[in-house]
Amino acid sequence: MTTYLLAGGGTAGHVNPLLAVADGLRARDPEASVLVLGTAEGLEARLVPDRGYELLIVDKVPFPRRLNSAAAKFPARFRGAIAQVRRHIAEHGVDVVVGFGGYAAAPAYLAARRAGVPFVVHEANAKPGLANVLGARRAARVGVAFDGTPLRRGEVVGMPLRREIVALDREALRAEAAAHFGLDAGRPTLLVFGGSLGALRLNVAFGEAWSAVLEEGWNLLHVTGEASDLTDPEVPGYALRRYVDRMDLAFALADLIVSRSGAATVSEISALGIPAVYVPYAVGNGEQALNAASAVDAGAAILIPDAEFTGDRVRSDVVPLLADEARRAAMTAAAASVGTRTGTENVIALIDGALGR
Repeated sequence: MTTYLLAGGGTAGHVNPLLAVADGLRARDPEASVLVLGTAEGLEARLVPDRGYELLIVDKVPFPRRLNSAAAKFPARFRGAIAQVRRHIAEHGVDVVVGFGGYAAAPAYLAARRAGVPFVVHEANAKPGLANVLGARRAARVGVAFDGTPLRRGEVVGMPLRREIVALDREALRAEAAAHFGLDAGRPTLLVFGGSLGALRLNVAFGEAWSAVLEEGWNLLHVTGEASDLTDPEVPGYALRRYVDRMDLAFALADLIVSRSGAATVSEISALGIPAVYVPYAVGNGEQALNAASAVDAGAAILIPDAEFTGDRVRSDVVPLLADEARRAAMTAAAASVGTRTGTENVIALIDGALGR
C-alpha cells in the first residue's frame, strides 16, 4: 500500500487542486493511504476533513519579509515545523510527498528531503510562490499549470480541476442552466463574475453598460459577489445574482466570459473552451495578468487592465465581440491549445514518476 502526503493550503488556490489530486489517487486505488498536511488556520482545516481525508497539522511559519522580532524567531520556528513534518512522515510511513504551495509546503519539502522521501512540486500560478521556487531545486518532479512559468525543470501539466468541471457537458446542461437562471436558452449568454466577494471594477462597469449587452441580443448573467450593493434592474435577459452555488450551470450557459484571472478561473475557462475577457486583479505581484498570458497569446482571450475597465470599455471592446461570431469561434478553438481537463491525471503521472513507476 502506498502512502501519499499532500501538502498545501491557506487559500482555495492551493486547497482545491490538492483535493482534486487526493480524489484522483483514492479513485485509482481505494487501498492507498492519502493524507493531507496543512495548518490549523487555513481553509484546509475545514475543507480537508469535510472531504473525508485526515489532516496532519504543521505550524504556520510565514517567511519573514522584514527585519523584526518575528524574523529573529523564524529560524527556530521553521526548524520546529520541519521536525513536525518529519514525525508525520515517520509515523505514517509516507512514500512520497506532493506539495502545492502555501505555508505547509516549504517544511514538507525539507522534511521529505531529510527523510529520504521523494517529493513532487505543483505550481498553480504563472508566477511561482517562494516555497515552490525553493522546493523545485531538489524535487523529483515539478509540474506547472501554465506554459512559461519560471520554475526549474517545470513540466506543463495543467491544473487539477474540480470533478464537476472535468465532467461538465455544456451542451447537455444548457437548457437546465437557462431555466435555473431564468434566461432564454436560445440566446447567447455573457457571464460576468469576480469571485465570491465580487469585483468592484466589473460590477461598476456592467452596472453602467448592461443594457448594451441586451441590445446586442445576448443574455447577461452577472454574479456580483455577496459584498456588492449593485441594484438589479429586473429586466428580461439580465440575471443578477449575488452568489451562485452551481457554477457548473453558469459555465454551461456561457458563450463568453468576463472575469478576473486567478489561476483556477483561467484553467477552468480554458479547459471548457470558453472565450474570455480577463480583467486581472491589480493588487498583488501581478500574477493574475501572468496567469492570463498563455490564453491571450494563444488567441483564446483578450486582456483589459483593471484601471481601464469601464462602462465605455464594455461598449467599445466587449460588445463588438458579442457581434463577432467568427472571432469567438476562433477563440474557442484556441482555448483547446492552452486548456486541459486532465490536470489531475497529469499530476498523478508525476507522482508515479517520482516513485519510479
